[in-house]
Amino acid sequence: MKLTLALLFAAAAFAQGPIRGFSEEAAAKQRALEAKLLAVPDARRIEAHMKAMASEPHHAGSPASRKVAEYALSQLRAAGLEAKIETFEALLPYPKDRLLTMGKFTARLSEPNFAEDPDSSDKNQLPTYNAYSADGDVTAPVVYVNYGVPEDYEYLKKQGVDVRGKIVLARYGQSWRGVKPKVAAENGAIACLIYSDPKDDGYFRGDVYPAGAYRCEYGVQRGSVMDMSIHVGDPLSPGFASEPGGAKRLTLKEAKTLMPIPVMPISYGDAKPLLEAMTGPLAPENWRGALPIPYKLGPGTTPVRLKLTHDWGIRPVHNVIATIRGSVYPDEWVLYGNHHDAWVNGANDPISGTAAVLETARAFGELYKTGWRPQRTIVFALWDAEEFGLVGSTEWVEKYLPELKDKAVAYFNSDTNGKGVLGLGATPSLNLFLEQVARDSKDPASGDSVLNQMLKVQRPFQPGPLGSGSDYVGFVHHGGIAGVNFGFSGGTGGVYHSIYDSFAWYKRFSDGEFVYGKALAQVAAMSMARMSEAAIIPFEFTRAAATIRTYWSEVDKLAADKNVGLPNVLASLDKLDAAARQFEAQYATAKSGTREVYLTERALLLPEGLPGRPWYKYSVSAPGQYTGYGAKTIAGVRESLELGQRAQAVAQARIFAQVIENYAAAINAAAAKLKR
Repeated sequence: MKLTLALLFAAAAFAQGPIRGFSEEAAAKQRALEAKLLAVPDARRIEAHMKAMASEPHHAGSPASRKVAEYALSQLRAAGLEAKIETFEALLPYPKDRLLTMGKFTARLSEPNFAEDPDSSDKNQLPTYNAYSADGDVTAPVVYVNYGVPEDYEYLKKQGVDVRGKIVLARYGQSWRGVKPKVAAENGAIACLIYSDPKDDGYFRGDVYPAGAYRCEYGVQRGSVMDMSIHVGDPLSPGFASEPGGAKRLTLKEAKTLMPIPVMPISYGDAKPLLEAMTGPLAPENWRGALPIPYKLGPGTTPVRLKLTHDWGIRPVHNVIATIRGSVYPDEWVLYGNHHDAWVNGANDPISGTAAVLETARAFGELYKTGWRPQRTIVFALWDAEEFGLVGSTEWVEKYLPELKDKAVAYFNSDTNGKGVLGLGATPSLNLFLEQVARDSKDPASGDSVLNQMLKVQRPFQPGPLGSGSDYVGFVHHGGIAGVNFGFSGGTGGVYHSIYDSFAWYKRFSDGEFVYGKALAQVAAMSMARMSEAAIIPFEFTRAAATIRTYWSEVDKLAADKNVGLPNVLASLDKLDAAARQFEAQYATAKSGTREVYLTERALLLPEGLPGRPWYKYSVSAPGQYTGYGAKTIAGVRESLELGQRAQAVAQARIFAQVIENYAAAINAAAAKLKR
């Protein structure tokens, strides 16, 4: 492949400073390699991928999902990569009966078709529902519970409003949707309705679809309500892969992540009559949405009936895996993935990011066709059934966990992609690595570096901790593998998990020229290339140590506020600081590295996992039990304190101190093996 001088100059425009893991001479060669890679991704190809993959509804378990997987397989093979579809099976419930009535009112429970969006009338759309809701037929008064988080129920108790035996109505926002029915059930409610209030996701934000980007009156957010704080993946195979051919699995009664009460999402059009029928105290100002009614706590004057049944079928899950075998370190793997399934058409979620994965793979494929080989093995993955609860990726991780713990260097993940600033979450040892990638990447709108655009929003550069919400969870939180989640974002509006997440919406209201899709492919290609070609795995531990110390200081303050005396963890953190400095001293004169560098991440695993949820083993961060997607740092200690479990907090602090000492020892061992 030939490059013009102009292309080479453009690719090098943001090449500033050293590259972690490369000598000065090697860095020059690496930038030449990156120039070739970055010249390949094409915005029009990304657009074509979206048109092809988001043309029809393709929820997991459906024939259309298999069709999308086969399309991705054909593209990866056309790029010259060795690729296959690997199939698992999982519990993927579909809705059967859905009924919501109040007196003479019957909820619509469907989204209207719009002439401006041809895909809104596509066949085979999944109806509006929450996967893993319980079946049930209940009739009871309704109580309004704001966002349905624990503190909202505490407020209701103080107001004398009892939700026991009631149906609760919560609005989307402030926590992940699966938290809302979980907390409702814990407080004695018998069912949960979740609606999108226009203040959070509708006309209060701007013009609604199809005139604007925001959620229309009868738009609904589908989604899973699996209790992902316990574990992700197939509810019937926790900790082990659910493969075709009679694999062992739990019964429905044994599964721990299914919701115990019926739960269903509704539109604000269907929620309005329920709210209008409320009596009781006026809701406080911060509980009120943007509907033109007084928001009251309830209960409602007329009982509401909710009837739900589901088809609890075991269905196929199709992962697409492509590999370029490493020429020097074939047993060290660098992985990049996204999911391909969607609740309906899924142009934004996930195809905007999936298309970028295909272009990243094509970039490496073009080099591969010229005879180039990466030093480490590169793996591309397109996962299925992410929307149900990160199912495809989790089953794959659980199947290959021993091999991954030995061979996986890092896992990169993207999901949706829009336009704006690059969003980053990562394990702390990758902070410096990612800052250099952002420094050397170009923002397509401003022409500035991606890093400078990020620093306009937040200083200093600091990727966020990883919680949940996408396919990195199994790798990071269960496998102890260094991970990154990235994608461009900003102002994407309110069609999330609706029939309007379509090519028409994306073209009008998001990255319509697909230049940020191209930019994501370039950021991913640079990241993959640097991780696969570095003489020394480009982890850096001084920033990691500082990040972990910051997390601990927050936990320590929380303990002081709650008057809980914790064991001395600072001494262990001091050992980590010393190990990080020793590693840098050795690194400064080292010529090549060792696999012990990436294996340091495994030392951060908790041997017994988090209290009450042993599947989650990563000590530095975890999805919160009552936040869902949101990360809780040092969750074993932090959540014990938040839940008032003093003895458990003390025990978890001792365990965390030992984990940090294990991490320091692993870093010292890696430093000792660096080759000068």
